[in-house]
Amino acid sequence: MTAAGAGGVTIARATQADVPFIMATERLPGYAAVIASSDASVHRARLANPRAAHFLAIADNRPVGFAILRDWNSADGITLLMRIAMAAPGRGQGTAFLLALIDKVFTETACHRFWVGQFPDNARARHVYEKAGFVAEGIARGNVFLNGGHHDELILAILRPEWAARPTPL
Repeated sequence: MTAAGAGGVTIARATQADVPFIMATERLPGYAAVIASSDASVHRARLANPRAAHFLAIADNRPVGFAILRDWNSADGITLLMRIAMAAPGRGQGTAFLLALIDKVFTETACHRFWVGQFPDNARARHVYEKAGFVAEGIARGNVFLNGGHHDELILAILRPEWAARPTPL
């Protein structure tokens, strides 16, 4: 676990014991329209995969959010923020968690590009990503299959030189 940062959030690696929290959080009202959810067997398999990394946001000694990263410490230096969700959005903890994740990716791996995709009409998420240093790169048309249909995806990324050059604290 890392020290508490802005928003009083620390970050810790998730374990198999955290799967029920992760599943409950990704199924909260409103999330079905903006993030995918997985069953327990998929989460357990990802947790066992060294190319994936699950993290928890911790506040007051309890989990308040989670993130799933794909291609953790990959040879090509490209990592995807596959999913991020907070149990109680709107408290600033999500921004603090995202900033801690970005720092963790660039300090603990040789990552050059950390990217995320989101639905173009999700202005709230875009604001948080851009505030954290991600740059919108464009729309990947029909790139996401969710809830029985294909949807466009806005691609945002932060590169290592951009992260290194950003003022701290953000």
